[in-house]
Amino acid sequence: MMEFVYGYLVIQGVNPATAGFLATAILAILAIVLSIIANFVAKRFILKGLAHIVAHTETKWDDIFLERNVFGKLSHLAPAVVLYVTIPIALEGYERLTALATSAVIIYMIIIGILVIDSFLNAVLDIYRTREVSKEIPIKSFIQLLKVAIYFIAIIFIISVILNKTPLYFFSGLGALTAILLLLFKDAILGFVAGIQLAANKMVANGDWIEMPKYGADGDVLEVALTTVKVQNWDKTVTTIPTYALISESFKNWRGMQFSGGRRIKRSVYIDINTIKFCTEEMIERFSKIRYIADYMEKKKKELAEYNATHQLDDSVPANKRQLTNVGTFRAYVTFYLKNHPMINHEMTFLIRQLAPTENGLPVEIYVFCKDKVWANYEAIQSDIFDHILAIVPEFDLKVFQSPAGSDFKDFAANSPFH
Repeated sequence: MMEFVYGYLVIQGVNPATAGFLATAILAILAIVLSIIANFVAKRFILKGLAHIVAHTETKWDDIFLERNVFGKLSHLAPAVVLYVTIPIALEGYERLTALATSAVIIYMIIIGILVIDSFLNAVLDIYRTREVSKEIPIKSFIQLLKVAIYFIAIIFIISVILNKTPLYFFSGLGALTAILLLLFKDAILGFVAGIQLAANKMVANGDWIEMPKYGADGDVLEVALTTVKVQNWDKTVTTIPTYALISESFKNWRGMQFSGGRRIKRSVYIDINTIKFCTEEMIERFSKIRYIADYMEKKKKELAEYNATHQLDDSVPANKRQLTNVGTFRAYVTFYLKNHPMINHEMTFLIRQLAPTENGLPVEIYVFCKDKVWANYEAIQSDIFDHILAIVPEFDLKVFQSPAGSDFKDFAANSPFH
């Protein structure tokens, strides 16, 4: 091509020295024009044609590649390829200039290739997130590590082009830099190892509710990345936790509750021990009219009467016979009340029990599971239940224990005979 243009110019009467320079300039301009045409064709026709085809397909993954601009970045290679092919022809006889221009084009192609791969990996991650398995096994940390490796390799190739050395020359010298590389990429390596363990053991995934008080985290996992895990707390703040901390330290994952049949209600009502007593006939008669325990009271009256008669127990001394207590009847009421509650899951653990007495009274613990696991609904249901329980306590001649307040001491002083 160079000889043809040069010969044509000489025939036209151009000075041979000038003809050589003009031939080079003409071919260089032609190479640039061809690269511009290649860029125009790639963007105006090929890229738009691909976009049209993608828009009319039923699959979604190709739309994601289009959104991530994978094809758009790939189109930048068209003019670079044209220049790579035409530069040696256009600059024939100018070895240094040819080498410099070719190196610049190669570096440009490497950079474009890296950007294409980066967008491709982002698209792959987006496609993976549309799958159900992504909720259990996040792969963002692996994608990020792969990006780090690719960028590192690209830098090696760019340096090798600039210094005109084979990439193997630089890779062979990495052994001496291992300690420095381990130090530089310590967090990435720890995060990668932690990511493998988290994924393999299904310890945490996007959307899980986790608690990690040390880092002030209490909320939903937004993403599990290479070096950090982002948690959106319930107050809408975002906490970042080192990925490897989830392996080396303890945290609470509420996923089991989210996928179970209910959310636990575990709370105690403290009964004033001074108000606990045996039930009198009047109390038994009154309790028998309460809807939830009417049948229970009739059954208990017959059971105790038969037992006392069978064992010929003395009725004149209360301690000699079996009797109902008001706190026991209260526990029975709470049991039947919750068994009739539509939002309590009766297929899960259901306990109404006494705990060991404390300085605050006798704890009667309610240990059941609410069917509705949504936080606001769960709290509302739990509050309604304890509103009712606390209000019903006096009906059993019991009192809820409460530490004396200033008003209590004031009333005591006012009623004191020494006042």
